[in-house]
Amino acid sequence: MKHLVYILIGFFFGVIMYKSEAASWFRIYEMFRFESFHMYGIIGTALAFGVLFVQIIKRYNIKSFDGKPIVILPKEKSFSRYIVGGILFGLGWALAGACPGPIFVLVGAGYLPIIIVLLSAILGTFLYGLLKDKLPH
Repeated sequence: MKHLVYILIGFFFGVIMYKSEAASWFRIYEMFRFESFHMYGIIGTALAFGVLFVQIIKRYNIKSFDGKPIVILPKEKSFSRYIVGGILFGLGWALAGACPGPIFVLVGAGYLPIIIVLLSAILGTFLYGLLKDKLPH
């Protein structure tokens, strides 16, 4: 039953991403050319809600769907890791025309060439999992 909740949340998220045009290559292109506020508004709204929900989770000790407490650990601070990660993320976003969230939305919408991007993202995540202990901190 709990898996159904996750599937419904994912479905709802996908519909919102598609209807808001957050998965549109043209909207992303407009954003990078500073021609439209549309995507900045979506990203800013997501950021504001994320900060709000993290604060609510921390303050009220919210539990997950299974009843386990949600633990939010502080992040390790490292300027070089954020620079390298940000550059890789940005290059991938620019080459694919989509960041990770909309990849699944685009597959669901029938844009089948994005499956190559999805498989590449999965491979990159797998390789990072294998190499993360060997990378400098």
